[in-house]
Amino acid sequence: MIKIGIIGGGRIGKVHGESISKYVPNAEVKAIADPIMTDEIRAWAKSMGIKDIYTNYRHILEDQEIEAVLICSSTHTHSQISIEAAQAGKHIFCEKPIDHDLERIYKVLNEVERAGVKFQIGFNRRFDHNFKALKEARESGKIGVPHIIRITSRDPEPPPVEYVKVSGGIFLDMTIHDFDMVRYLSGSEVEEVYAVGNVLVDPALEEAGDIDTAIVTLKLENGCLAVIDNSRRAAYGYDQRAEVFGSKGAVAVTNDRNSTAVISTSEGVTTEKPLYFFLERYMGSFSEEIKQFIDAILMDTEVPVTGVDGLKPVLIGLAAKKSLEEGRPVKISEIDNR
Repeated sequence: MIKIGIIGGGRIGKVHGESISKYVPNAEVKAIADPIMTDEIRAWAKSMGIKDIYTNYRHILEDQEIEAVLICSSTHTHSQISIEAAQAGKHIFCEKPIDHDLERIYKVLNEVERAGVKFQIGFNRRFDHNFKALKEARESGKIGVPHIIRITSRDPEPPPVEYVKVSGGIFLDMTIHDFDMVRYLSGSEVEEVYAVGNVLVDPALEEAGDIDTAIVTLKLENGCLAVIDNSRRAAYGYDQRAEVFGSKGAVAVTNDRNSTAVISTSEGVTTEKPLYFFLERYMGSFSEEIKQFIDAILMDTEVPVTGVDGLKPVLIGLAAKKSLEEGRPVKISEIDNR
């Protein structure tokens, strides 16, 4: 039984805590820490049977019984806590992104390698049944050589402006998942990015220095082209679709719904709207990514989403930001020439 400490008692920390309790038999959450330990978080932790509740995460790192930590805290804390956890000899599951600063990311990767601990990044969409089916169709050769990847990713409503101010903006907060999907679905690396965007949903986002609507085109090293379209507000729900078009055919997935029922009457043909938000849409993938993290610890194998997998989408996101600002395509080599 792997004993785990969760750092961060917000929404995603609770998702992982409940997933472990219900679906991960080889793991147990022993402790949780949050600098703002509200009565609500405390009550939730007790309901989950979590024994130790702290405001200081270092108590978790000092606990010799805890073998692994889940870093679910604010983005700006991810890199520092990852470094401290590695130095404490803990295996690490870190929510994306590792950081927005490349030097800090490289420092984390160096510390993790030096410590010899597992380090997995929380790109949960890789574990979703739909996107796995797309990848399997490409890897099996059914659609031939990939030529075009199209990804639609639209949220049902924009996040609070205060969140946007610290999130790194749409490319490092929202589109970062899609950048990871392009790598995952294509089996190739991105070499050039061109991004255009606008504020069409919430004027307050422009005041915060961000956009809410974007189209990003990407050139990949294997010749494949990718197109991503994003919006911070889709009135009909959480819109998550993708297609891989290749030399022999194409494979596409559409939105998950509560049912696939289609009602046909004289007035028209209707179906259910997509699931409303990511917690509904991707709950199964959250539990699966933690299962595989625990398996990697128990069997001493490589984690399915590595630190390098965490680095690459940040590079793409920074290139997209530069492209938007300068109105031109930007090569990844301009962002990081290591």
